[in-house]
Amino acid sequence: MVAFGAQVGETVEVAANSRVTIAAHALAWLELARRRGRAVLTSEEVAASVNTNAVIVRRSLGDLQRAGLVTARRGNGAGFSLARPATEITLLDVWVAVSPEPLLALHHSEPNLECPVGRGIRPVLADLYDEATDTFRAALARWTVTDVLERILA
Repeated sequence: MVAFGAQVGETVEVAANSRVTIAAHALAWLELARRRGRAVLTSEEVAASVNTNAVIVRRSLGDLQRAGLVTARRGNGAGFSLARPATEITLLDVWVAVSPEPLLALHHSEPNLECPVGRGIRPVLADLYDEATDTFRAALARWTVTDVLERILA
């Protein structure tokens, strides 16, 4: 859930399925700003575009920084910029950077092994989930930040 108006130091939760969206938005905005002559944007400037709290954007940018997709500059001219060309950053890179959980997950606890469904569900769904994840990852790998931005600007 996105929390608006969070205080400094407050923990702000973001729905797992929106993390990639926020990160892709931030990267596309950083690329557009770079094209317009602004190589560095503050988290507040990115948050204004995303229309969310800067705490959420800083968390996302921190994940992207740890993954080597953005760099952070401190001091005079502080802010964030792309660490490599937008043509080389795929949405798969973004998903891997900001999504700590698998796309689809099995039961958190062991199902009832006395039940025929409980006994057999995990291996069947594990195979299906692996196939779906591979397809999802392949689709994300085909799109770059540049592709997203070009589609936005079209």
